[in-house]
Amino acid sequence: MENMVLDSLKTRRSVRSFSDRPVEQEKLDAIIEAATYAPTGMGKQSPVIVLVKTPELVKKISKMNAAVMGRDADPFYGAQTVAIVFGNKAAAPTWFEDACLVAGNLLNAAHAVGVDSCYIYRAKEVFSSEEGLALLKEWGLDENYVGVANCILGYGTGEAPKPAPRKADYVKVV
Repeated sequence: MENMVLDSLKTRRSVRSFSDRPVEQEKLDAIIEAATYAPTGMGKQSPVIVLVKTPELVKKISKMNAAVMGRDADPFYGAQTVAIVFGNKAAAPTWFEDACLVAGNLLNAAHAVGVDSCYIYRAKEVFSSEEGLALLKEWGLDENYVGVANCILGYGTGEAPKPAPRKADYVKVV
């Protein structure tokens, strides 16, 4: 079956090398808006997205993320923008799943408008640190917000990776 949405879902890839070209605000607005339409438990819309575009802050959060790994590499691969998805553990029992769905929508929306992306882990560890909690406070978020995903956004420096073949037992029909 041919369908633009299905084709977009099947062709999105994680990109791990970014140029210094910034993402246009119009595209960022569209990506973020699409992310807010992710399903959430009981319709609570409990996740929050913090869109970080300030170069110094992107670098700071990247260094915090690298510290969690015990490395000195850039886990954001030079991306100019990071959308951090937080779940509110006090708002709904589905807070984690809700935030994951928001991150998925965000990554797929980015691909749909020609922006490259990658899901970067360790948001939980970064934003449960003293420095991370201070950033949450600065952004008007309390300790009930838990970092779930760092979604880096930008324009890749090369071709996107080719998809791996899908495993044979991915789906069980019963």
